[in-house]
Parts: sequence; C-alpha cells; structure tokens
Amino acid sequence: MSSGWITVIVISVVVLYFVSIFNGLVSLKNRFKNAFAQIDVQLKRRYELIPNLVETAKKYMQHESDTLEAVIKARNAASSAGKGAAAHPDDASAIKTLMGAEAALGASLGNFFALSENYPDLKANQTMEQLMEELTSTENKVAYSRQAFNDAVMHYNTKREQFPDNFIAGFFRFKEAEAFEIEDPKEREPVKVAFD
Repeated sequence: MSSGWITVIVISVVVLYFVSIFNGLVSLKNRFKNAFAQIDVQLKRRYELIPNLVETAKKYMQHESDTLEAVIKARNAASSAGKGAAAHPDDASAIKTLMGAEAALGASLGNFFALSENYPDLKANQTMEQLMEELTSTENKVAYSRQAFNDAVMHYNTKREQFPDNFIAGFFRFKEAEAFEIEDPKEREPVKVAFD
C-alpha cells in the first residue's frame, strides 16, 4: 500500500470519528429537548387546573381576592415562561426564567392552600377535592419528568465537556444546557394539596 492510501485512510478514520462525535452531541441534545417536552406537557396540564381551582375557591374565599389574583398572576407568568422554555429548551436563560416563575407559582399556591384550610365548606367541596387530586397527580408527573430532563441534560453536558468532544462542541457551538432545578430548599418541598 502506498503512503498516499495510508494518508487517505487515516484522514477518513479521523473525519468519521469527528462526525460520530458531532452526531452523538446532536442525539443527546435532541434527547434533552424531548425530555423537556414531557415537562411541558405536565406543566400545561397544571396551568389548566389552576384556574379551575381558583374559580371553585372564589365562591368560598370571597375575602381572599388578593391571594386568588396572585395565584392567577403567577400562573400566567409561569405559563408564559413555560412557552419560552418550550420553544428553546437549549437556552439556559429560558430555563432559568421558567425556574423563577415556577418558584413564584409554588409560593403563591402554598399561600392559597394555607388560606383555604380556614374554609371548611371549601375543603368539603367535591369539585375541589377532585381538582386537588388531579393537581397532586400532575405535580408527581412534573417531578418525574423534571428528573428525566435533568438526567438527559447531565449526559449531554458531560459529553460536550469530555476530550476530544469539547473541541467539536466548541467549534459547532453546542452550548451548555441548564438543568431544571429548584434553588430554594423550602421550594423543594411538594406543594400541599390535600385537605385534612
């Protein structure tokens, strides 16, 4: 074999190796985008439940209009941030914006549930019980989807940081992905959605 053929073979192997690195990064990026789509489905379901909860509670919590309005305002902000993150799950700032909006929504829901404890008729309302049950189920699905997303992000970020993958990632501008985490340990606690 001539040295020209050996050179062509070596170059071909190197090119194929770099192509496989590129394709691996693309595959992992698409995997975490798909994982975010699963979060998005569950968040949308939660955003649809919240107005029904507030509407049901309005009949009983007439003197708590500020709290009810805060829940709807936080829900709308989270929904808007969710749309931005769903459009660009590879944009770290969009994920951070969503995390902040979700934290605010969690806090306002926490206040809502704490105040609703003072209304026995609301606690006994069958529609409210059903909505609370659906919300609890949805919250569990959000947590599961978030874990799957974070796992996919970790795999992608690990691959893009490894040598020699980091050269391909840098050259083709594969940005670091942001995990969907809850910053405040108090916010890590599940929203209390059951009436005792």
